[in-house]
Amino acid sequence: MRILVIEDDRKIARAVKKGLEQESFAVDIALDFDEGLGLAVTQEYDLLIIDRMLPGSRDGMDVCREVRSRDMAVPVLFLTARDKVADRVQGLNVGGDDYLVKPFAFEELLARIRALLRRPRGTVGETLRVADLTLDTGTFEAARAGSRIPLSRTEYALLEYLMRNQDIVLSRESIIAHVWDYDADVLPNTVEVYIGYLRGKVDKPFEGPALIHTVRGFGYKIGEKE
Repeated sequence: MRILVIEDDRKIARAVKKGLEQESFAVDIALDFDEGLGLAVTQEYDLLIIDRMLPGSRDGMDVCREVRSRDMAVPVLFLTARDKVADRVQGLNVGGDDYLVKPFAFEELLARIRALLRRPRGTVGETLRVADLTLDTGTFEAARAGSRIPLSRTEYALLEYLMRNQDIVLSRESIIAHVWDYDADVLPNTVEVYIGYLRGKVDKPFEGPALIHTVRGFGYKIGEKE
């Protein structure tokens, strides 16, 4: 899953990025309003983390307003030092989904992120399931027919994105946008290579039907039927 952090404090931004990458998220950073808004409306993100107080004449709430004015449903979490009730209400009223006050514990930020990512897809709990394949998004453990499947961070991120969109055909471009961050060196065949890695772990060792399918000319999907 791909997250954009719009935060002018480089130390905080880098710490959040490092922590989230260790949790298998792809993370981009923007340090001001213009860069943040530009990325938010031109790239595909699963979540925006926005500092309310940004350099310049426009603040983080303006980023949220612009995103919502374009009918973009991406979840928005405000991360800010402004802790008054009126500030929180204002942030939620402009289209924010959650509000976390600085200083904060990374564990709480992570829990709020996971809660927000569950909402739009209607996922209940922390376990995704396709046939006899399961993925625990809390422990990052995948298993099929009761057998654990070891995954690299990128393999996990790709499998999670596929499973959150079960039976939906995902284009190569969409997969890149959600699994790799903006600065990643993604070659033309990178997606195909990682799909091959997943097939070698999720499908080939098991007797059940293949779950990862290529839809020629369109992309890939995961499901019980081709």
